[in-house]
Amino acid sequence: MRYDGIILDVDGTLWDSTSLVSSAWNRALADSGRPDRHVDSDLLKSLFGKTMKDIMEVILPDEDEDTRDRVSALCFRYENEMLSGDDYDIAYPGVAETIKEMSRHIPFFIVSNCQEGYIEELIRRYSLKDYIKDFEDYGRTGFGKADNIKLLVSRNSLEYPVYVGDTAMDQKACHEAGVPFIFASYGFGTAAEDECDMVIDRFSDLTGLLN
Repeated sequence: MRYDGIILDVDGTLWDSTSLVSSAWNRALADSGRPDRHVDSDLLKSLFGKTMKDIMEVILPDEDEDTRDRVSALCFRYENEMLSGDDYDIAYPGVAETIKEMSRHIPFFIVSNCQEGYIEELIRRYSLKDYIKDFEDYGRTGFGKADNIKLLVSRNSLEYPVYVGDTAMDQKACHEAGVPFIFASYGFGTAAEDECDMVIDRFSDLTGLLN
């Protein structure tokens, strides 16, 4: 099938930022008076893909919503500061090169359950401004992934888009949005592979869509 747009997840699909993010969040938790709460890369890998509201319910189950919102805002602030001030290559092999090469034939988009500024940092870090045609995130709309996929598809008049993600949550969102799903098996999560339209073991496998 010839698709007219490839929509990408971020965490576990394009890069692994969990080491940097865990440092930022632990600093935010300590500065918020909760040094007893600690996150690490393994925990974040199990949580990424959820909205921040759902993530904070796991990290701070005994706090009220206002406190969680206050801590999450500090997490985002420290996270964006750390990402923008760090130059380590945290993308999976071939991500930027594959996007730039394939963009000559098919447009790329991004939809993630992240905060505002996160996708922008990825685009800046890997010089993808001319290759990512549009993006949407939970931080900007307050919508879950399925609704943001629908929003982006409608906004860009896509008729045959496909979504690339690495978790069962991504797969469920695609089902709800009526968009085919490609499973990035190298990422953080799992998916029902027999219900996927394609499974890739490395990001560059997406070039098979052009054959």
